[in-house]
Amino acid sequence: MPELPDVVAYVEALRERILGQPLQRVRIKNVALLRTVDPPLQDANSRIVRAIERSGKRIAIALDGDLWLVLHLMIAGRLHWHERPIPLAKRNDLAAFDFPNGTLSLTEAGTKRRASLSVIAGADALQALDRGGIDALGASPEAFRRALSAENHTLKRALTDPLVVDGIGNAYSDEILHAARLSPMALTRKITAEQWNALYDATQTTLRVWIERLRAERVGEFPEGVTAFRSAMAVHGRFRKPCPRCGTPIARIRYAENETNYCPQCQTNGRTLADRSLSRLLHRS
Repeated sequence: MPELPDVVAYVEALRERILGQPLQRVRIKNVALLRTVDPPLQDANSRIVRAIERSGKRIAIALDGDLWLVLHLMIAGRLHWHERPIPLAKRNDLAAFDFPNGTLSLTEAGTKRRASLSVIAGADALQALDRGGIDALGASPEAFRRALSAENHTLKRALTDPLVVDGIGNAYSDEILHAARLSPMALTRKITAEQWNALYDATQTTLRVWIERLRAERVGEFPEGVTAFRSAMAVHGRFRKPCPRCGTPIARIRYAENETNYCPQCQTNGRTLADRSLSRLLHRS
């Protein structure tokens, strides 16, 4: 899933290309993408793009007349820039936004259609889409701690819950917790003040470092190849590979469609956490 640094990269690339441009036409291939009916989608046609903002993991495009197009890419949605209009002919094509200087397309890999497009009139309606989580980069240390400790959850769950923190998902939560030297299973109401400071600092540093890395990779190009698995990451997607800090093989916990990667030496005092999927398999056998 594109997370905060990836969404920042998309927003900056879109500002370079479509800010001040008229949206000539929106083409939708799969009607399931559209999550609103009023205002109608065609109201967006011929309006000039006035702003492009990030709201957590969402991309909000402001048009003339306080009309907003809000994209949520979910897990497999990706954006692409084309120098000329393209047909929506491929299986993964969902929508295209035509501008005088090119076309922005939205694709979604796989068979599940989770990405969404909402047409919103007015700032109040836009605010209603906010699920209430604090902005990971904008929160003060006090607000960060207050939000994450409102309920006694694991750090992994608290960091990835959009009702708590907006913008962080599976990949960057792994990186943040490794940087903070904290267990993903540590409970928010059990960690010390020193650990809270480490977690806050790791969140700020990790996200800002990756924003700069993605910005440097892009150097004016549109961000293609957005992925949750990057070779420069410390732990995420690096199961059994050595921890860059201590050399211990990275461990993982798998559950549903997600997994958590961590260093047993740096984060859990040498203890390997139980893998629920493996535990179920052993129980059945």
